[in-house]
Amino acid sequence: MPTIRRSLFAAAAVLLTVPLLDAQASESSISKQMEKLRSLSTEQRPIATIKLAADISTLPAGPKKVGLADSLAHLVTEGDQGEKALQAVADTLSKALTETPLPPKKDQPPAPYRDLASLVRYEDVTTTLNDPLLAKATQTLVENEADVQKADFTLRDINNKKVTLSELRGKIVLVNFWATWCPPCRLEMPDLDIISTHFQPQGLVILSITDESGLTVTPFITQMGYHPQVLFDSDGKVHRLFHVNGIPKNFVFDRDGKLVAQSIDQCTQHQLLMMLAKAGLHP
Repeated sequence: MPTIRRSLFAAAAVLLTVPLLDAQASESSISKQMEKLRSLSTEQRPIATIKLAADISTLPAGPKKVGLADSLAHLVTEGDQGEKALQAVADTLSKALTETPLPPKKDQPPAPYRDLASLVRYEDVTTTLNDPLLAKATQTLVENEADVQKADFTLRDINNKKVTLSELRGKIVLVNFWATWCPPCRLEMPDLDIISTHFQPQGLVILSITDESGLTVTPFITQMGYHPQVLFDSDGKVHRLFHVNGIPKNFVFDRDGKLVAQSIDQCTQHQLLMMLAKAGLHP
């Protein structure tokens, strides 16, 4: 065999024994992987989220990178993916915004700043981003919490009974916003139902508020066998009082009516119990 051919075969044999390095992920491949995140198991999802955060981090700076990082920030708060996944996403979004600061929209922080502020405030992650728009987004969250703290409402349930929030002082109240069309809401409801049944003797009241009609909600609730009170907010007034712009969303008030915890998105049973623990409710 000629020397050149022998050398080529030897080189090929060496290459076959070395694992191929992954090519840098593209925007399109990242988007496709993100679409599959919800279909992964509870064990697989945090690993995939951390990998996606790392892949997004390697992309060239620009608005598309910020958009992908922000989309992942929406997905990481569905369920309990753990501190590492949350921090990885926050780091990637911080990096993207550092590289490509976004201009304010009518003097208001764009969504990525608001989403990063929510991660820091409600998920106990940290950020290195030092930006006036992030500070403003954080201040807006503080102001919204003050609005929720002083909010009161009276709504009717499935049986046309009036329920007033302020009349529930002395109880621990979890206010839940949901809808029948919302998959994360439906995932959360069995845990809310179990928690409601278990803690009702200890003074827990769960109020599940929807802006849908009774014609839509009543058959759904009846079939599911859902026990917490379902209240109708047909004009969305209470949603606005609580600054709800995405569901599911949960707020916990202690026996004195003080707001002690709130969620960004869908909660697991463990996360709900951790929120209730801040109101002094323990198994």
